[in-house]
Amino acid sequence: MQLFYNSEISTETSQLTFDKIESKHIVRVLRKQVNDILKITNGKGFLFDVKIIIASDKKCLAEVIRFEEKPKPWNYYLHIAIAPTKLNDRIEWFLEKATEIGIDEITPIICSNSERRVIKLERFEKIIQSAMKQSLKFTLPKLNAPIKLNDFIKQDLEGQVCIAHCEDQKDKNLLQSVIKPSERTTILIGPEGDFSTDEITKCLAKNMTPISLGESRLRTETAALVAVNTVSFINQ
Repeated sequence: MQLFYNSEISTETSQLTFDKIESKHIVRVLRKQVNDILKITNGKGFLFDVKIIIASDKKCLAEVIRFEEKPKPWNYYLHIAIAPTKLNDRIEWFLEKATEIGIDEITPIICSNSERRVIKLERFEKIIQSAMKQSLKFTLPKLNAPIKLNDFIKQDLEGQVCIAHCEDQKDKNLLQSVIKPSERTTILIGPEGDFSTDEITKCLAKNMTPISLGESRLRTETAALVAVNTVSFINQ
């Protein structure tokens, strides 16, 4: 199945007009013609079948002929708060792979040791959209604007909240031993230089659960993906 994404389509939509870029892709690149069927998701848990009625590379028009609800295949809610990496391609790799595995929300957090503080949200959003389509998922993960860690922890975070850090701590357990299946979980992943001692203290004061992701020394994006995969595995 080739899946398209359009955030505007809904169960009330009867006709859909593609913009010039996507029209050109559909007609010239994919060579779609009148009466051909396209599969589209709105990223909100729905799949639509639309039939092309005008095959123009400048303004392709289609009519909605059917739709169905497609619940996400995982029964938990996972929110990863991650310090962006110095190299963009590393955080983009995480966004892609996490979307393929299954994630609900992502927040870039700016920490004391962060090497990158400027985020290109539009590009991140495109990476996520592309990964959703490629992996045939119908729920688009929510991407939040960057926020300073001190402001992030002031929010009312629902469910279980964990912080993965590298400092030695007696009550720090492996993620798989503390995760609660089928629940809402937020996991904080710090920058390459780890969270500062002060940041860890503030997070623990907010009753966050300190966790370990194993004995290996992991890069930020690897640690975040290990967390995503661990939560997915525990819930299977």
